[in-house]
Amino acid sequence: MNTSNLVSMANRIGQFFASIPGRDEALFGIVQHIQRFWERRMRTELLAHLDRNHGEGLDAMVLDALRAHRDLL
Repeated sequence: MNTSNLVSMANRIGQFFASIPGRDEALFGIVQHIQRFWERRMRTELLAHLDRNHGEGLDAMVLDALRAHRDLL
C-alpha cells in the first residue's frame, strides 16, 4: 500500500472539511469520512504512519482529527 497516496487522500479530505465553520465538527467529519469510505487496511496503514512517522506529510487539521478521534478508526 502506498502511504504517500493515503496521506495525499487524507489531506484532500481535510481540505474539504476545513470549510466547515465548527472545528470540532470538521475534525469529526474527517475521521467519519475515512471510517466510512476507506477499507480497514487503508485505515490501519494511515494510523501506522501516524505512529511510525508522526504523521509526516499530513496537514495539521488531519493530524488533529486522527489524534482526537483515533478510536473511531
